[in-house]
Amino acid sequence: MTYSKGTTPSVATSRMTPWLMLFVRIILFAAFQAMLALLLFLGGDGQAWETAANWWPLTVAAVDLVVLLWLIRIFAAEGMNFWHLFRIERATLKSDLLALLLIVVLTGPVSYLPNIWLGQALFGNAEATLELIVRPLPVWAAYAAVVLFPIGQGLTELPTYFGYVMPRFRSQGMNRWTALSLPALMLAFQHIAIPLLFDWRFIAWRAFMFVPFAFLVGAALMWRPRLMPYLAIVHILLDMSFAVMLLGVAF
Repeated sequence: MTYSKGTTPSVATSRMTPWLMLFVRIILFAAFQAMLALLLFLGGDGQAWETAANWWPLTVAAVDLVVLLWLIRIFAAEGMNFWHLFRIERATLKSDLLALLLIVVLTGPVSYLPNIWLGQALFGNAEATLELIVRPLPVWAAYAAVVLFPIGQGLTELPTYFGYVMPRFRSQGMNRWTALSLPALMLAFQHIAIPLLFDWRFIAWRAFMFVPFAFLVGAALMWRPRLMPYLAIVHILLDMSFAVMLLGVAF
């Protein structure tokens, strides 16, 4: 495995830190939704949990900010610069772009088809999932989500699981398959809490819809870590295309 300059993992701040970062996002997603629901309940909202779920793009953006600051601090504690994950290596630019093209071609069906197949199998109609995930927000919040949600995800999701956790697992002696599988599965499973709805079909749909995508991206970054900046940009664009759908149900 090779790493870009400034991203080679040293001994982690603690051997437990990668394990903490493996689970921190799903915990924070659920916690932030719960805190918002509590505030809404205290304010007299009789359906506080459902209302809080509507705000998931912005609660995710808030979690991403917390995680970003945390990652910057952890990298600094290890004598490294978090932002070096996003450095573009000019010497390998052409080969990296060719590799990116191949991954993007594969990403389309790998990210889209499980979504449709699972939605059809669990709900009997794949379009039923849109009503649960594309939820109404005030117009100002929908526009904010179009910007903040994709950028936050692009800067923190892949870097957390594959820029920090996976390399640290490898540096601790974990075999390649396990070091890839644990972050990939948690990247997928974190979506259970985006948003957290107590419907087993929705939970199953959110848990497994991104598993193939997570393994594809994780394997690509294990093979060629310097693809991180390109995949982060692709990630931002994909999430932005989804976030635009929120404008259609804004009020």
